[in-house]
Amino acid sequence: MDETEFREIYGGYEPKHCHFTLALRLGCAGCSRSQRLLIAERETIGCLSRSGHARCGRVLQTLGNKAVFALGVTRAGQELSHRKRARVECGGLEALARLSGAPLPDDIDGSLQRLEGAPGGLDAVPYDKVVRSISRYPRRGRRRGERSG
Repeated sequence: MDETEFREIYGGYEPKHCHFTLALRLGCAGCSRSQRLLIAERETIGCLSRSGHARCGRVLQTLGNKAVFALGVTRAGQELSHRKRARVECGGLEALARLSGAPLPDDIDGSLQRLEGAPGGLDAVPYDKVVRSISRYPRRGRRRGERSG
């Protein structure tokens, strides 16, 4: 199956494409509203909540805009590398989960709903703390050639 056929088939499904697909695939976050779909040997992740999908889209855009300096990019909205996208998604979700009272980002939608329901909503989130988490992510593991133990 070529790319065009895949997009046509995937476009016919009701779930919207998850904005935090990379974080879910990397295993640094989870979501109660996500649904994994297998189409022609490809895995994609959809969102089962229209309101959650819209909320996640706004949050991801805000995270990218606030983290421009921390990521070392020249302008907001610039296409990010895989590593920088992972930093934005995983580091940002980790901080947002902590701010919502959860120890880990096990439920993206739940964390964002709690933050949205707090006084001031998502606009009152201290994004300086979130950007700090983005700039510190990932915690590097072993480098090539190093041995454990």
